[in-house]
Amino acid sequence: MVEVLVLGVLAVAAAALGGALAGRPAEPFREAARLLTVQRRVTARADVPLTRIGVVSLPVAAALAALVVPFGDRVAAGSRVGVVWFNAMEVVAWGSVWLAGWGVNSAFGLVGGYRFLAQGLAYELPHMFALITAALAAHSLDLRAIGQAQDGLWFAVWMPVAFAVYLVSAAAMAFWGPFDHPVGDDVAGGVLAELSGPDRLVFLAGRYGLLAVASAVAVPLFLGGGAGPLLPAWLWSPVKTCAVLALLVWTRRRLPVLRMDRAMTVAWTVLIPASVLQMLVVAIVVV
Repeated sequence: MVEVLVLGVLAVAAAALGGALAGRPAEPFREAARLLTVQRRVTARADVPLTRIGVVSLPVAAALAALVVPFGDRVAAGSRVGVVWFNAMEVVAWGSVWLAGWGVNSAFGLVGGYRFLAQGLAYELPHMFALITAALAAHSLDLRAIGQAQDGLWFAVWMPVAFAVYLVSAAAMAFWGPFDHPVGDDVAGGVLAELSGPDRLVFLAGRYGLLAVASAVAVPLFLGGGAGPLLPAWLWSPVKTCAVLALLVWTRRRLPVLRMDRAMTVAWTVLIPASVLQMLVVAIVVV
């Protein structure tokens, strides 16, 4: 369980880094303290249990996904199908966001929830192709085996398209940076519009948790796992995770937000063909 706690700490560090890049390094912590003291706001005829399920299940999905993430040879819950488990928890996050948007009985929240579902339909196929490409090259769905299969050459080097597609889909999974349309200002915050107090804090914690877990999974998939000079394997994994996480956090204020129709167009016309082609090239090489 230490690995899960480390990823939780990295999620907090990501929030702090986001504040620092905005010139307000202490702002995330002040906002967290404020939300803990703010009374929950409930809209008329809201489905409170449904909203709470959506809010709470988002960080739970991130924590469950973290169980199969290896730090070197250490993993909280080793699984031969770690890739499948990670992808399944990602789908749970879809339901979490939609439930949080639907349950508050608000047009803004509902629009945000449906935006995330549309975004999921756009990024999920190229995301799955990127995961399958790494698993195909390693002949395994076990994240530890995939990391060990990169001895001498990282998958990010000889399958750069799959790596790039994975990073894009990781940002979309956490509705982050160019893909934060589900919580966009044009719909008063979307899914977040009617969430307040502890509910909003827990939901945002889940968002940062997803970002941290997606960054950590990139390490065994494409960056050689815990392989590296001088440092032990269990330390190289969080170091590489920090590098990927910092890159994703940096994109938040550096890239424009994509409108949902344009995001879907890019996914279907660029990301899916590119990821399929990359997967075919890898299949030809390894078979």
